[in-house]
Amino acid sequence: MGSKACYFFGAIFCSMLFMPTCIHGVTLPEIRDLRAKHRFSCLLVFGDSSVDPGNNNRLTTSSKSNFLPYGKDFIGGRPTGRFCNGRLATDFISEALGFSRTVHGFLEPNITNMDLLRSVSFASAGSGYDELTSNLTNTISLNKQINYMKHYMKHLRQIVGYKKANEIISKAVIIMSTGVNDYLRNYFLEPTRPKQFTLDKYQDYLVSRMRHSIQVKFIS
Repeated sequence: MGSKACYFFGAIFCSMLFMPTCIHGVTLPEIRDLRAKHRFSCLLVFGDSSVDPGNNNRLTTSSKSNFLPYGKDFIGGRPTGRFCNGRLATDFISEALGFSRTVHGFLEPNITNMDLLRSVSFASAGSGYDELTSNLTNTISLNKQINYMKHYMKHLRQIVGYKKANEIISKAVIIMSTGVNDYLRNYFLEPTRPKQFTLDKYQDYLVSRMRHSIQVKFIS
């Protein structure tokens, strides 16, 4: 997949250099304008609890939120596995882009072909850029999330064909929201990483993991 066609929100990457960058907040009308201008095809989400719509429901982990009061303000007042009382930011972004009101987790057993064509999240609460973070919480690391995305691409090609699937992926909006657990559930609680890195060096390590995931696993 060509790098120029990818658009990132949340943790934003320069599509040519793959270096972290900061941008101003994007409003919903601006998101709609962006979709009209660039003809975005679908929304693909990677990250932690901030964007996990319920993938962890399928894992043997304590990082779950499929019980009340989570979801009390969600559609139907039911917990879905979102670490939120209602919809996540990615749900609102998906709606603003004209895809669907809610983003579906890739591991949902009842996910449909139409869901796969609109908004899909590979995110896993408790995960991070650091593989150790996900190992500590028995969740899906960023590398594994991107591997799931490769399975998603195979499904997509079966649904719409190879050429159309590649076109959809090339025009997808990518959201990546993660990194907090690398500090709060790993570096500041566990002894391994502090022995290996100073705080500044650990930050550099996380950036290197992020770049590696995008360049080697996602783009290749």
